Amino acid sequence: MLNPKHEILNTKQYRSTNDKNSKQYDLEEQTLKFAKEVIRFVKGLPRSIANAEIAKQLVRSSSSIGANYIEANESLSKKDFLMRIKISRKESKESIYWLKLVETKDQEKSRESLIGEATELMKIFGSIAEKTK
Repeated sequence: MLNPKHEILNTKQYRSTNDKNSKQYDLEEQTLKFAKEVIRFVKGLPRSIANAEIAKQLVRSSSSIGANYIEANESLSKKDFLMRIKISRKESKESIYWLKLVETKDQEKSRESLIGEATELMKIFGSIAEKTK
């Protein structure tokens, strides 16, 4: 199912159809930015054993989104490309899970923003996977 908010221009770019200016986005840049934002978020979390373990998983899954997307763009076959795109989507979903699980005090707004961004990435990769089949 395609997300009506995005138009996939090619495998590296998409355009938000909500904007009147219809701004074009670079997915490699967007996934890198997301991973950096997650790292900043994690640095501000309250110290606890649970948060330490969740933070490790969150950093891994959020950074894996972009890493797998870059691998997809360097894939040797359509099947390999599709598999990497699906992994990027899966890692986006996993990031949402860890973001919902982590304990925050003063960062609730940041967490909700990151969940929204991860959700958008998940939908974009889902759209790419559907168009690739």
